Amino acid sequence: MTRKSPITTLIEIAEKDTDDAAKLLGKAIRAHQETETKLSLLLQYRDDYAQKFQDGAAKGLSAAQYGNFMSFIGKLDGAIEGQKQIVRDAENKIQLAKNAWQGSEKKRLSYDTLQQRTQNALNIKEAKQDQKQTDELAARSYFYKR
Repeated sequence: MTRKSPITTLIEIAEKDTDDAAKLLGKAIRAHQETETKLSLLLQYRDDYAQKFQDGAAKGLSAAQYGNFMSFIGKLDGAIEGQKQIVRDAENKIQLAKNAWQGSEKKRLSYDTLQQRTQNALNIKEAKQDQKQTDELAARSYFYKR
């Protein structure tokens, strides 16, 4: 059984970390999309309710109806502001997840580069050994031909 080199193990761990970070980033993006959808629905509902208020005002509203409309619109505005904050929080989570993913990917790429450099050095060493053996064989062959 061949043993894995320590750098191979590090690369595998870094790849797993990068995959996990990418999954978290995907979840953060989906959560952000959901918060934006909810905000859009709230804004649409507020517009519809404001239109309903204007239609009612054109026909005439009692003081109680006017108060109810204004109270509910105020609550909708509060909900909208709360949802906007949730959207901003979701955007921050995306940025944090993106930074984590980039850090993991950078580490993985560093390990890949290190492994590649090590492999290149090994290839150069093997090429030198092969050249040395070839030179020795050529020298012996020349010596014995004389």
